[in-house]
Amino acid sequence: MGAALASVVALATLTSCAEKPKDAGDKVGESITVGLTYTPNIQFAPFYVAAEKGYYKDAGLNVTLRHHGAAEDLFGALKSGKEDVVYAGGDEMLQARSKNLPIVDIATFYQKYPVGLIVPKESDIKKPTDLKGRTIGTPGPYGETYFGLLALLKEGGLSVKDADVKNIGFTQQAALTGKKVEGVMGYLNNDAIAFQEAGKEVRALTLDGGAEGDPLVGVGIGVEKKTLDKRGDDMKKFVEASLRGLRYAIDNPEETVKLSEKYVPGLGDSKRHKNALAVLKATTPMMQNDAGDLGANDPQSWSRMADFMYEQGLLEKTVTPEEAYSNDYLPKA
Repeated sequence: MGAALASVVALATLTSCAEKPKDAGDKVGESITVGLTYTPNIQFAPFYVAAEKGYYKDAGLNVTLRHHGAAEDLFGALKSGKEDVVYAGGDEMLQARSKNLPIVDIATFYQKYPVGLIVPKESDIKKPTDLKGRTIGTPGPYGETYFGLLALLKEGGLSVKDADVKNIGFTQQAALTGKKVEGVMGYLNNDAIAFQEAGKEVRALTLDGGAEGDPLVGVGIGVEKKTLDKRGDDMKKFVEASLRGLRYAIDNPEETVKLSEKYVPGLGDSKRHKNALAVLKATTPMMQNDAGDLGANDPQSWSRMADFMYEQGLLEKTVTPEEAYSNDYLPKA
């Protein structure tokens, strides 16, 4: 998920992402290598479940789950052919398209944008207009936490110049607890939980979007157009099996954490197990839209995002949003 899981690097003491990829089934069927960004984490559970429950094998696929190294370019392995699929933010895919990578989102997992501004419970920051002149910490001027900050500022009629934005890396807890900043951008299903577990009472200012809805699209499955042209049927099977994994994770959180122990080092530890369960339970509501659908791409959301990102200078050139996503690879109702 691109930067969506970057904070996990600082929060979890996991093994190196450069380890040998795990096979998600027997050596049979059509091979697909999936890029799961950054360290193994419970937020990748739909793919772990699809592997362990045999959903990929049932679909006639031999899927390899490959975690990126922390310094690896998000789309580098996709461009080089080492990966067939990458799990990344819709906003990150749109940026890639503006740099001439013809990537298409064929299933959006995060139906609700997962970032927000985390502030102490007693903070007088209540709404986006309150961000004027405030000191805000963000990992850096990139990825979903930064895009989310820009969107919050826009909701308040502000720009990044109206706030004192500090690039703090992945030190949200230390920066906020040490009062170096008044709020930090982080993930509602991860960073906010980490604060709670550390005994710090916080709340989050989230994107509202008003009547139009969120201006950003969350994490999904990205595939190059040439791959879709050649292997469209395989990608349909992959999406269906992965969404089966997502549905199982939503319906069976305890069993999902147990199944994920094979993929996430140290998850068998009781404290880590409890944290993973809390993260999973906070994540799954974000993966369903109001109708309860899984994987759907909303045309209006993509159009709003393309306009927003271009206005904010986040795209190198204009992008036709209709070319950046497709619902043709989702399971038929």
